[in-house]
Amino acid sequence: MTKTKPWYQTVQQVKGPLIFLNGLENPKYGEICNISIHGKTVQGQVLETTKDTAVVQVFGSTLGVDKNIEVQFTGKPAQVDVSETMLGKTFNGLGKSLSKTNIVPEKTLDINGAAINPTARTEPNKFIETGVSTIDSMITLVRGQKLPIFSSAGLPHNNLAAQLVKNSNVQEDKFAIVFGAMGITKEESLYFKEQFKLSGSAQHTVSFINLADDPSVERIMTPRVALTTAEYLAFEKDYHVLTILTDFTNYCESLREISGARNEIPGRRGYPGYMYTDLASIYERAGKIKGKPGSLTQIPILTMPSGDKTHPVPDLTGYITEGQIALDKDLDKKGIQPPINPLESLSRLDADEEDTREDHGDVSDQLYTCYAKAIELQQLVAVIGEGSLSNTEKKYLSFAEAFEETFINQGFDESYSIEETLEKAWEILRIIPREELKKVGSDIKDTYY
Repeated sequence: MTKTKPWYQTVQQVKGPLIFLNGLENPKYGEICNISIHGKTVQGQVLETTKDTAVVQVFGSTLGVDKNIEVQFTGKPAQVDVSETMLGKTFNGLGKSLSKTNIVPEKTLDINGAAINPTARTEPNKFIETGVSTIDSMITLVRGQKLPIFSSAGLPHNNLAAQLVKNSNVQEDKFAIVFGAMGITKEESLYFKEQFKLSGSAQHTVSFINLADDPSVERIMTPRVALTTAEYLAFEKDYHVLTILTDFTNYCESLREISGARNEIPGRRGYPGYMYTDLASIYERAGKIKGKPGSLTQIPILTMPSGDKTHPVPDLTGYITEGQIALDKDLDKKGIQPPINPLESLSRLDADEEDTREDHGDVSDQLYTCYAKAIELQQLVAVIGEGSLSNTEKKYLSFAEAFEETFINQGFDESYSIEETLEKAWEILRIIPREELKKVGSDIKDTYY
């Protein structure tokens, strides 16, 4: 017979979302606890242990809680029930079903997964067609990549995320979306649900929703629950999984809140010194594994406070991930949607040209070069005026205007194939004299210019 776990009444202190206990028998790090508060049982997790003490974070409010509570240690880590039948259903941030019908679990998995072993990885190079011309041509997304969206308050990152879900195409039947929301508003939650439904992707989407008024400590669990589910679908059920996680700034604020409650020595701007390691343990769960047909692609979303790229959240994310899609306030003010600034964006991975077209790489390089030169000329014109420019330089200014208005700007409802995107690119590249297109091979120019 299984021995019933004892209940402890040895709480020494309640501080914010944390409970401090002593007089325990070998508590384990990461262990899940049952906590009886005023006749109601909530769960918690062990954050810190010694031989006979533990710090437990509570998945709920500790408002009005005193020392007269009971805690039971289950001996199990945080787990989530997973099944292929989760597709089309919505769960809370801890993986508990919000749908009317509960799933029948095929497995119960520890949510504290590990990064994929580098020796087991295969190089991601299979193209994902997003339908967004700027991304497909210049910031290419491939299966198994982690490519975050860097945004700011007020910019339409949610619209772009919904557009990517609606348009992403890997030419495979087994395609699934795992959506994890951390600290979003009810309005944002309803927006995503509506967009998934309208796009027809709702039936192959698993959603994990942690709202702004849910316990902040639950936000620490949400991305791990989502990624454990995504890993199961990708590497055990052979799906190509696109995982969208928003908003990592809210996630890191929860890390800072818990770190402060534990009286840890703060790092930059009060965030814990281990935040880099913590973020890496999440981002590095994306990828492709040798011998496995499935893949796990991550698009984390974060809002940069005051648009500051040196803020710890975007700064550390940039070190870990394989590029970023940067949204720009100035383009947004011009009415350009989605307001993606390619000069601040980057994808460190290239797609196999067999999946796109032979001119893809050259066109991407040339678009970057021409737009960068045009921006420099715009800054020069602001000082000395346009009258002193040569005819060729004026053509670069015309290129910049056409590039923003007809290439970057496509709205959130339009979708273009990679062939249509490259044809659009050539239309605006023809504004520039042929001899100026030095990033494009002569054979490519002979075919497409």
